[in-house]
Amino acid sequence: MPRGARLDAPGSLHHVIVRGIEKRKIVNDDQDRRHFVTRLGRIALKTETSVHAWVLMNNHAHLLIRSGAAGLPAFMRKLLTGYAVVYNLRHQRHGHLFQNRYKSIVCEENAYFRDLVRYIHLNPIRAGVLEKLSQLDRYPWCGHRTLLGHGKNDWQDTESVLKWFGKTPSAAKRSYRKYLKDGLSQGHRPDLVGGGLIRSAGGWSAVKGLRRTGMPQRADERILGSSDFVDRVIKESENRLLYQFTSDELIEKASVLLSNECEKRGIAFSAVRAGSRARAISRLRADMVPVMVGRLGLSHAETARQLGISTSAISRILERENKS
Repeated sequence: MPRGARLDAPGSLHHVIVRGIEKRKIVNDDQDRRHFVTRLGRIALKTETSVHAWVLMNNHAHLLIRSGAAGLPAFMRKLLTGYAVVYNLRHQRHGHLFQNRYKSIVCEENAYFRDLVRYIHLNPIRAGVLEKLSQLDRYPWCGHRTLLGHGKNDWQDTESVLKWFGKTPSAAKRSYRKYLKDGLSQGHRPDLVGGGLIRSAGGWSAVKGLRRTGMPQRADERILGSSDFVDRVIKESENRLLYQFTSDELIEKASVLLSNECEKRGIAFSAVRAGSRARAISRLRADMVPVMVGRLGLSHAETARQLGISTSAISRILERENKS
């Protein structure tokens, strides 16, 4: 059965799981780890992607992120492709480093945010890399220590996470650490690593209970949340271009969309590419930038080439769009 298209829109909360191909290592030493984390932070800032929780293990990584205007596919492509190139050069290897398709799950925030932060940050203890929470408090390859103030990542969104645990920073940090401590005995949480009705409802017995009520329940492997949440995400996705394309496919898709829009408005395609400043063409560009960047996940640079303007002009259009 073919896998469904990725679901994404700016502001969506995702639990992303990246694994090495054939369960092989994606980091060999601390130099690899520093490169991965540095790259993660740099691209998060560049794409305005919020990183709420993260952990880097030897053969996989977990991220809890909120996608920015560029979209999740663009963010992950920049992160994984660039890292793999440097890793292969450094270790004199060839071929794929990561499984061809990372796993991304759109999550219902109110129901799962706190649990996902805890689940992701407890990974090193659950896997036996660390023995106790006091070690995790200073562990550099996980977002936990930054939340406690023992490390600094200017790209990690600690403020929005701590707001879930208390009104002041000090109270929130105490409450957050206690919350992690209380979860040490939980072990693996299969309900948090995939969508679907069985997982979202809390197990098969819960599903049977729901069915006895006679209420129809909606489920989707790409979504972690209630039936109502699944319905809402699916309906919203039907009105957006929420598919992941390769770079060539993205460019072709953008070019076709632009050509169709030019034809619809009676504008010469060549005039757009040539940088014309005619009022009608400027309006066309303003309408196309959110589509190309926010929905297709095209880079600012490629969008600028498609529309015959500068990358700074792309940024200004997106800023106006966000304020409106």
